[in-house]
Amino acid sequence: MKPIYLDYNATTPVDPEVAEAMLPYLTEHFGNPSSSHWYGKQASKAVETARGQVAELINAATDEIIFTGGGSEANNLAIKGYAAASREKGNHIITSSIEHPAVLEVCKDLETRGYRITHLLVNEFGIINLHDLEKAIIPGTILITIMHANNEVGTIQPVSAIGRIARDKNIAFHTDAAQSVGKIPVDINDLQVDMLSIAGHKLYAPKGVGALYVRRGTNLHKQIHGAAQEFNLRAGTENVPEIVGLGKACEIMKRDKQKNMRHMLQCREQLYKGLKAGIQNIKLNGHTEKRLPNTLNTSFPGVKASTILSSMTDVAASAGAACHSDHIDISHVLKAMNLSPEIAMGTIRFSVGKTTTHDDIEKAVNIIVNTVNQLSGKSIKH
Repeated sequence: MKPIYLDYNATTPVDPEVAEAMLPYLTEHFGNPSSSHWYGKQASKAVETARGQVAELINAATDEIIFTGGGSEANNLAIKGYAAASREKGNHIITSSIEHPAVLEVCKDLETRGYRITHLLVNEFGIINLHDLEKAIIPGTILITIMHANNEVGTIQPVSAIGRIARDKNIAFHTDAAQSVGKIPVDINDLQVDMLSIAGHKLYAPKGVGALYVRRGTNLHKQIHGAAQEFNLRAGTENVPEIVGLGKACEIMKRDKQKNMRHMLQCREQLYKGLKAGIQNIKLNGHTEKRLPNTLNTSFPGVKASTILSSMTDVAASAGAACHSDHIDISHVLKAMNLSPEIAMGTIRFSVGKTTTHDDIEKAVNIIVNTVNQLSGKSIKH
């Protein structure tokens, strides 16, 4: 039997409706969207339909959606592209200490090119301080890039408030929304963002496709050079089947958003209540309320997460720290939240999805509780 999958923040399965929508563009509709003949027009129509589906999910205009090869590329295009286009305005960028590597590594690369990067600290829940943000802004600040929701602990940042600050100071604002799109409402006007990154494989579309929302009037320098596809911002023949898949996934998310949010929250709470009832000293990481409805990050003091996961092969989840013979690699997110090494090394992220069942959760609770208690030498709580 397959393990119970509780790692939806890592990736999601492709929705059957998405796979079905993609199939014709893997077979008969194989044309190049740039071609002027019938075959090309079928592909071009499909790309534009998908563009509209993505735009509708986040309340954007169709011509504000740029298709990319994934969330990481979207982040690169947003941050590097805006930095390059705005070099005459300044060279200072503000981000947070808990961003995904697809933002942190981009900023690190820009530092080697003469840009100044400020990394805002977070509190014990993983939330930035808005006062710290305002203090960090200087005359040369050109961009703020803060994620919408954290991939490890699920904490949701005050993006709308950040957007208001950025707009008031005439600074561009980008948010990495890879984890939030499809899990909570994402409206570019409510969030007051200028750029927003989407990753297909986080919302039941295939891996290898993403999108970047770019507000009209926001100037970027392209990062992939070649022909003039994607409004001359991303060269390369469009990946039509996967773009179709992303569009369909966004259409499904808009249709089923409330139902999915409610279901994921119920599953997450069922999981947490079951673990809390069966395991002593369990610790919840991240904000209790300002958190993705599907994400549960917990620490099991006294037991290594890697040992737990290797001992319960019937449950698939992610560890917050990797233990080696001579050292422990703790995730930068847990470090930034000031978790002690002892707590961090016993941290596991569980993330449920729209296909998770309550029966899955019940079985997972029994497996996790028994495994942790056996490893820690404690009896199950009653």
